[in-house]
Amino acid sequence: MSEYSGRRTSGMAVTALVCGIGALVVPWAGFLLSVLAIVFGSVGISQTGKNPELGGRGMAIAGLVCGIVALVVWIPIIAFWSSLWFWAI
Repeated sequence: MSEYSGRRTSGMAVTALVCGIGALVVPWAGFLLSVLAIVFGSVGISQTGKNPELGGRGMAIAGLVCGIVALVVWIPIIAFWSSLWFWAI
């Protein structure tokens, strides 16, 4: 029998990646998921940098990048719809 001796993966890194992909795919929750991906990605990068036993730095970076890309896409969309709502009043 062999015992698993690999490194543990940071939960924040996994969460960042899931939220980042969700921010790009799910239109009704994209803005919220992008903000969460940025927060969790930053924490995941910090955790993996401080603890050498934790893996998942690449997942944290990917989640952070996906979150930033989704946020860049969502800001003009929200600004456009907000301006339409403002001028409709």
